[in-house]
Amino acid sequence: MQNKVLFLLTLVLTISLSSFAQRGLRVAYIDTEYILENVPEYQEASSQLNTKAEKWKNEIHQKLTAIEQKRKDLSNEKALLTKELINEREEDILFEEQEILDYQQKRFGPNGDLFIQQKQLMQPIQDQIFAAVQDMAEGKNYDLVLDKAEVNMLYSNKAYDISEQVLRSITRTAKRTQAQNKAERKAAKEEELIPEINTELEARQKALEEKKAERESAIEKARQEKLAAREAKVKAAEERRKKILEEREKARQAKLEGNTETKATEVEDTAKTGTEKAEETNTETPKTREQLIEENRQRKLAERAARKKELEEKKKKILEERQKAKDSLNNN
Repeated sequence: MQNKVLFLLTLVLTISLSSFAQRGLRVAYIDTEYILENVPEYQEASSQLNTKAEKWKNEIHQKLTAIEQKRKDLSNEKALLTKELINEREEDILFEEQEILDYQQKRFGPNGDLFIQQKQLMQPIQDQIFAAVQDMAEGKNYDLVLDKAEVNMLYSNKAYDISEQVLRSITRTAKRTQAQNKAERKAAKEEELIPEINTELEARQKALEEKKAERESAIEKARQEKLAAREAKVKAAEERRKKILEEREKARQAKLEGNTETKATEVEDTAKTGTEKAEETNTETPKTREQLIEENRQRKLAERAARKKELEEKKKKILEERQKAKDSLNNN
């Protein structure tokens, strides 16, 4: 790019030298960066734009940090989730990440808000600089005016720098424009002038606004559809998870009831067997009344101890099952 610029400058200088060889070539240059640094309106607007850009960067950084934390949480919880839940949460994370990238492109992309606002900020100042250079070149008969910010100037004599004159011209024009605007506002209040209406410009602006509204509406509609689809997936996943937990709880309760019935049957069989043995013993050898009472007491004590042991085991198992269920819910 610089080589092309130098080639064009060389060509222009060659043509200019041949055209103005008899009277001499009048050349000057300006420093656009210096002029912009000394225009208060540009500096204030640029500072506001930088503040806005920094705010956008912080928003994007916070959202990306939240996405990264969600990825870490999912990695830690994978062992407790089903494959379907894992896939759905990964899809949600990708969806949110894409939204952040779209927002980043909207703010900092080639046609993003920052680029457009910078262009809007630069255009009026560039127009003022161009108009001031044109007036000065015509008034002082300059044949060539260069921009130091655009051309790689290896050496420049300060005597040919007209940046300060251009800056003063822009300042005078701004003051004069402000005075004219005040006078016009005063005259408009006194005379109640009817503003001139440019129908063609209004129609073009209206068409642009309608296109912009349609584009924003389409974008918002697509966004709402994506959000609705994601919410539906999340709801379906939550229902499946709830159903799985209910089925697990039913299976656990059925297992507990089965164990209880089995133990009760075993106790009854044991008691029945003891009674049958006692009856057989009674048929074989007559026992005294004291022996029968003692045997009955021992049998009742054994049954009571068996029931107590069974209740203790049942209570312990229920507590263990409740603790496991509680830990499982906490982990989920």
